[in-house]
Amino acid sequence: MTNSNSLLLYVADVPNSVQFYSNLLGRAPVEASPTFALFILPSGLAIGLWGKAGVVPAPTAAAGGSELGFKIDDVTEVDRIHADWQSKGATIALQPTDLDFGRSFVALDPDGHRLRVYAVVEE
Repeated sequence: MTNSNSLLLYVADVPNSVQFYSNLLGRAPVEASPTFALFILPSGLAIGLWGKAGVVPAPTAAAGGSELGFKIDDVTEVDRIHADWQSKGATIALQPTDLDFGRSFVALDPDGHRLRVYAVVEE
């Protein structure tokens, strides 16, 4: 079995999504073309942005049906990252909120993919 360490997001406009994610993540993609881009996060997880017009078989699910989670260690960082992402133009679907597992907010990318930043609070 192969180890998997990547997620693929189907996007309408790869260059637009590259600009969004580069700005949000503070890093350039390690690979970029008009139809695909790849970001490597500090954890080693790769996020691929694939132009949905070229995906075979064609994607059938709409964006927003799942989330990409960004777990952080410090609850106070949730609010700081929220302010940073909001200042960079991210659409915020959920303001920083205390939930049963900890503190979280949800942003949306240009295609409506949900990006959840969260910190777990151990009781």
